[in-house]
Amino acid sequence: MKIKYLRESQIETAAFNLLVAYGQKYGEISKPPIPVDAILESHLCLNFSFDDLPKLFNKPDVLGATWVKKRKICIDQSLDPTEHPSAEGRFRFTVAHELGHWILHKSQIEEVSGGLFETDTKPSIVCRTQSAKEPIEWQADAFAGFLLMPKELVHNTWKNIFGSLEPYIAVNEIADLSARWGLAEDSHPTVKVTKKLAQIFNVSGQSMQIRLIGLGLVLTKQPEKGLF
Repeated sequence: MKIKYLRESQIETAAFNLLVAYGQKYGEISKPPIPVDAILESHLCLNFSFDDLPKLFNKPDVLGATWVKKRKICIDQSLDPTEHPSAEGRFRFTVAHELGHWILHKSQIEEVSGGLFETDTKPSIVCRTQSAKEPIEWQADAFAGFLLMPKELVHNTWKNIFGSLEPYIAVNEIADLSARWGLAEDSHPTVKVTKKLAQIFNVSGQSMQIRLIGLGLVLTKQPEKGLF
């Protein structure tokens, strides 16, 4: 599906507005983790379920699906945190990703079809890992990161732990981890400070590290002298 171009700042604003709207209704979210399941069910009043999505759609690597007309979001059962506690970070990110589709793309889908062609096995949007680089999936991924790890909460948490917003220069730790695990030079294995914040926000280390790098709190290259 062809979608409208959105800048990162527009996507971040959309995620922020959703958090504000939820806060006005249920109380401001003052600390992590973000109650993404409550946002989905209580605030947006969407139906939610787990299912064996690869079997349902006869396609591998399906993690989530959204039915616009039915106001339904379904996540693959392999991410059910009750059955698979270690998958909770991925589960929360996938839910936030589907919420990204709902907030960013629902109106565009309705303009095109109005959900007229939806069936149980044909949702408005099917999310597969191999489709991650498509614009519609990239936008939903970006939304999920902004929703689960909002800038102000990340900054406040970082300051509470480290006393300031001075970034962590991760160059040496990344090099050591890459050498130990035989990774490529351009890889970014998860560093300790990232794991610490990932636990607090209840997200995966990978998604937290992407967010911290984006906020300039984790540096993967040596800064210019005198920059900090």
